[in-house]
Amino acid sequence: MAALGWLTPRRRSATARSVLAGEASAEAARKSSQEAPQSAEEPQFPVIGDEKAAAFFDLDNTVMQGAALFHFGRGLYKRKFFETRDLARFAWQQAWFRLAGVEDPEHMQDARDSALSIVKGHRVAELETIGEEIYDEYMADRIWPGTRALAQAHLDAGQKVWLVTAAPVEIAQVIARRLGLTGALGTVAESVDGVYTGKLVGEPLHGPAKAEAVRALAAAEGLDLSRCAAYSDSHNDIPMLSLVGHPYAINPDAKLRRHAREKDWRLRDYRTGRKAAKVGIPAAAGVGAVAGGTAAAIALSRRRR
Repeated sequence: MAALGWLTPRRRSATARSVLAGEASAEAARKSSQEAPQSAEEPQFPVIGDEKAAAFFDLDNTVMQGAALFHFGRGLYKRKFFETRDLARFAWQQAWFRLAGVEDPEHMQDARDSALSIVKGHRVAELETIGEEIYDEYMADRIWPGTRALAQAHLDAGQKVWLVTAAPVEIAQVIARRLGLTGALGTVAESVDGVYTGKLVGEPLHGPAKAEAVRALAAAEGLDLSRCAAYSDSHNDIPMLSLVGHPYAINPDAKLRRHAREKDWRLRDYRTGRKAAKVGIPAAAGVGAVAGGTAAAIALSRRRR
């Protein structure tokens, strides 16, 4: 009993000291949190009024859920631009990119040729008008609110914001205009006298081509790329992301997530649950890249004329 009586007070005393230590630590943490922001918080970004800065956003699965070209294809099918067997083939190509997670050259070529054949002989103005309708039908409800807010932050800071996508330039421009963005860089298909020929002008705006487009636009606009930001979901856009001083991985695929962590890039994921792990990010990049030439035509032709 004597031993027990000796231990009890000590246990109580230790508890009292623990409480005191905890309260002191909490008070120190509270004071630190009140004093730290001025010296520890990150500099404001985007920087308001920085005319040398701009933001570049990938489209598929970065700004919008899914591939813009796939939604565009749905709209064209609804308007009887092609038959059921073409839709089935188009859907299979979309599924391939989604499941395989890679961009097989043969599948890319097949998808691109299919898309170009669909619009061959149609007028550019017709596709531009239809693009507006398809945006309302299939795309408007698929814009990621989180990414939209990021773009708006740049706009509010007085900076220009561009979409950079392998999707047809006409579709990209519709989406950019509807979101209040500055403009869009997209794949350009050839047209003569306002009619699609079924050929591309160059290659799809994909991978390294996006980086070159951003570099060229930055030079033309007098931008400092080290002060610019870029946003994408796909490892295929690492060349574009590496160009700027503020790269962001948005809803990243596995390869981009690893790369972003290695490089200490910022990540944002607006998906939820298993969908975040399995959503077809490569599908969007793949279909957009492959079939980017589908309706993407007149912009470059206009500039060259």
